[in-house]
Amino acid sequence: MESKDMRKRMKPTMEEKDGDAGYGIDMEIVQKQENDTSIVASEEMELNITGILEKIENFTQMISELLESGKTMFKELSNEFEERLITIHKEQIDKWQEEIKELRLLDASNEEASAILHNARFLLQNPTIDT
Repeated sequence: MESKDMRKRMKPTMEEKDGDAGYGIDMEIVQKQENDTSIVASEEMELNITGILEKIENFTQMISELLESGKTMFKELSNEFEERLITIHKEQIDKWQEEIKELRLLDASNEEASAILHNARFLLQNPTIDT
């Protein structure tokens, strides 16, 4: 009966069939354990081995879940980082465009003042012209 349990553990899960990393190691350990069961062991020893195999399975599952949650976390962080950089870029571009607009208004105002001063200078230099 114990060797049936061992064979059941040898069946790859859906994740193992998909080739997820880490599961090959688990299968190798189970296969080595099955090969070692050709030596007759006591029932207590079989229970201990079964307990260790369950720990391996639980640990592998925990690592798989951690990998998935880590991937999800990094993907979310990456998306947030990208969005924040785009926002910073847009804000900076808007700021510079506003500066350009202000410079153009200042330039137009300066041009207008320069034209008025030029006309005033002309009038001061030629006071004989009647208006």
